[in-house]
Amino acid sequence: MTKAAKVKEQLVRELIRLKRQSCRSGLKSGDVRQVFLNSCAGFQSGGSGRQASDDQGTDLPSRNGSANSSDTRKVRPIWRRRLVTFTFALIPVLLGVLYVCHRAEYDWEDFMNDVRETPCIIENNFFIMEMARPLAPCAMCKNLTKVPTYNLIDKEEFLNKHAYSGRPAIISGATANWTAMEKFSFQFFRDLYRKYPGSFDKIEDECQFFPYNTDFTSLEEAFNMSDDQAAMREGEAGWYIGWSNCDQRVQTELRKHYERPYFIPPTSESSALDWMFMGGPGPGADIHIDNVDKPSWQAQISGKKTWQLIPPPECEDVCQAVEVTVNKGDIIIVDTNQWYHKTTIHPGEISITIGSEYD
Repeated sequence: MTKAAKVKEQLVRELIRLKRQSCRSGLKSGDVRQVFLNSCAGFQSGGSGRQASDDQGTDLPSRNGSANSSDTRKVRPIWRRRLVTFTFALIPVLLGVLYVCHRAEYDWEDFMNDVRETPCIIENNFFIMEMARPLAPCAMCKNLTKVPTYNLIDKEEFLNKHAYSGRPAIISGATANWTAMEKFSFQFFRDLYRKYPGSFDKIEDECQFFPYNTDFTSLEEAFNMSDDQAAMREGEAGWYIGWSNCDQRVQTELRKHYERPYFIPPTSESSALDWMFMGGPGPGADIHIDNVDKPSWQAQISGKKTWQLIPPPECEDVCQAVEVTVNKGDIIIVDTNQWYHKTTIHPGEISITIGSEYD
């Protein structure tokens, strides 16, 4: 793991404790969320942050459900006191973060460059996302010490135990009839995107590309790597990338080679997005939590990947972190909106994963 990745993991682990500390000091999760939403409004309005915050205050309902000005004047001082309380709770954590960064010799010049190049740092800052995140239902991880594995599971059992409960599962051999198992490779994806003009631009404009611990800035750049690097030959830089697909032409080709997992309930609708993750041995995705709409499945097309699943801080008193290795042909079910997670790729065959969301 690179120094930057270690620092990021330390920061995440330190910062997610703040929400729990805030709740223990008397603030409710909804209060924390509202404070940060008001702060976001202030940042996004440029120099008029105070006015934006006041405008947010006028939308607060009164006890009888109305939002008249008299009730608003009564509510504002409460929010100001809560903001002061929250600020004092925040200061020790921020000092701790600064200390961690100092000890790890964090590259502040790179950080400031990121700030300058980001239109609104509040919009996608993982700290803000954590503080504004709704509390997770701890039933998703309570008494879970091992991710269950099924050789076969029917739709009803999957629906009752895993589909919407947040409890993860592995379904072995669920991709046995997929031609993706033989077709999908680095060369397959590269040639597929090069086949359709504008497909790389579609990813840039409407989807997402994750370079992880590489220097690639786009999917097109990643697919321009040398054959030796793509084959992970000795002496070449390692790589691991991910992306979502928005190009309908590419989607049509991809879905010729895989199908909706057999255990997904018939009433569920699948997302139009495909997610792909691909790369060689070493760190995969750093610890994070997703911000997608629905729970998801991910199929291991080749290689082997270990997931570390970490419960959210509000559940740490009743839950514990678990690890699970996903082998070729397995499908993992995990609600990445609820579980913090990181992945590690095993040596050997290149790891290729494809997945989607369902409702």
